[in-house]
Amino acid sequence: MNHIAIMKKSWDLIPKIISGEKTIESRWYKNRIAPWDRISKGDTVYFKDSGEPVSAVATVSKVLQFSDIYEDRLSKILAKYADDISFKTQEYKEYYQSKNYCILIFLRNPQKLENPFHIDKTGYGMSSAWMCVDDIDTIKN
Repeated sequence: MNHIAIMKKSWDLIPKIISGEKTIESRWYKNRIAPWDRISKGDTVYFKDSGEPVSAVATVSKVLQFSDIYEDRLSKILAKYADDISFKTQEYKEYYQSKNYCILIFLRNPQKLENPFHIDKTGYGMSSAWMCVDDIDTIKN
């Protein structure tokens, strides 16, 4: 399966993924939405900043999913993985506290794409921040 992770441009995370500084992509949700139960070891994740072309790719080496994110569980997740997620714990604590589900996607072999490409999000919702597709070529623009 192929995935497209749409990143918040102002957080400047794609260079950290490419350099290996950020080895875990995390997604925090109020509800179980993609990629919950739809991403597995060996899948490919393409990365793009919002409004920009897809510019990087990595392979999934492991996936962890957490539900019922309460204060103690949140603290344990952040204590163990915050550095690899590349978020500053205190700065985002309020953001994390409002979520019920967490997906940690461990990345390997990150690469900058030599030929970045645009995608067509038709049918995925314009505000969708994660897309799951069988074939990446079907959404290339």
